[in-house]
Amino acid sequence: MKGQKGHPEKFQKLLDIIKRLRSPGDGCPWDLKQSSRNIGRYLIEEAYEALDALESGSAEDLREELGDLLFQILFLARIEEEEGRFDIGGVLQGIAEKMIRRHPHVFGETTVSGADEVKANWEKIKSREKEGKAAEKSLLDSVPRSMPALPRAQKLASAAARAGFDWENIEGVLDKLEEEIREFRKSLEEGKRGQAGAEIGDILFAAANLARFYGISAEQALAGSNRKFERRFRYIEEKLGEKGRTPGDSSLEEMDSLWNEYKEQIEKGDPS
Repeated sequence: MKGQKGHPEKFQKLLDIIKRLRSPGDGCPWDLKQSSRNIGRYLIEEAYEALDALESGSAEDLREELGDLLFQILFLARIEEEEGRFDIGGVLQGIAEKMIRRHPHVFGETTVSGADEVKANWEKIKSREKEGKAAEKSLLDSVPRSMPALPRAQKLASAAARAGFDWENIEGVLDKLEEEIREFRKSLEEGKRGQAGAEIGDILFAAANLARFYGISAEQALAGSNRKFERRFRYIEEKLGEKGRTPGDSSLEEMDSLWNEYKEQIEKGDPS
């Protein structure tokens, strides 16, 4: 595509804007108050909004949200530069060197048979990169603690699986899920509410593991179920609204009927 080799003047303009926002005296009081620690949550929020835009299929929304995400990255780099730790140049150089290093089949002489071998090589190179760094006390140390719980569960299980701590087949995973459900039922029967909460966590972890074992992203699977629930409940609201009513003044039986109506008629043939 024409003009895609670089936009240094536009990139520099954004850097200058951020520098001005962070300038004492003529900058923005709110931006000046931000630190590396508290700006992280905005980084995560913008990443989720970018994912929403990607899911929507709107190129315009995605362009805008990628801009917001880029702003947070550059803003965070600016704070670090002010503290004398690194600058955006170091970020760009570091990631460029890493990508070249981890793609020897593109930038070197290595040959690969396909995507699976590329992934295996990536993990080997990643392991070698860590040799000069502080030793990890556990195989699980590489999984970020700040990740959302569901994808983190899959990452933890994957890290353990690479060391051979895994089920031999999917039946074992299914058995584990059923075991956790039985334990949840038992805690309910015994009136142990606190224990029931822990068992729910075990059920979710086992379900995430089931998805991982089957090669499914638990996060994406749950996101799909969320969208499905939203569509069906909005249908209930819409149909009740046509009668001048709301879910609050409807019966469960009526709402169940509308739910099944949407499921059978509107979503026929739609697995999502």
